[in-house]
Amino acid sequence: MCMRAYERTIMVEVVAGLIWKDGKFMICQRPENKARALLWEFVGGKVEKGESREDALVRECKEELDVTVKPLDIFCTVDHVYPDITIRLVLFNAEIVSGEPKLLEHADLKWISANEIDNYEFCPADKEILEKIKCSTAR
Repeated sequence: MCMRAYERTIMVEVVAGLIWKDGKFMICQRPENKARALLWEFVGGKVEKGESREDALVRECKEELDVTVKPLDIFCTVDHVYPDITIRLVLFNAEIVSGEPKLLEHADLKWISANEIDNYEFCPADKEILEKIKCSTAR
């Protein structure tokens, strides 16, 4: 039986936060020295062994932005195959409970509205999520 390349690849679980403020949500620009350099994404990262998804999101937001977040419900989950990694991205609605975002890892940070999404080039795994945000905020 022949398996496709992505079927042999280990799925890496990744969490991210959909953080809203005054009708806009936070996006972060990936650093120049990482895969998918300078593309926009949601704050977050890989879930470490023995770590809950919620704990991973709290840790990643502290490491990347020096903020403490409170994960709420899951907005959506997306599986995506990149040439170098296959991910299951779990996006949480989340809120900042303390701190002001600082650029500790990212090249930039913006607060954007749903109608500004098309002005930014996002990581491919985020495309489906962004469409869902557009649909959920359309009135």
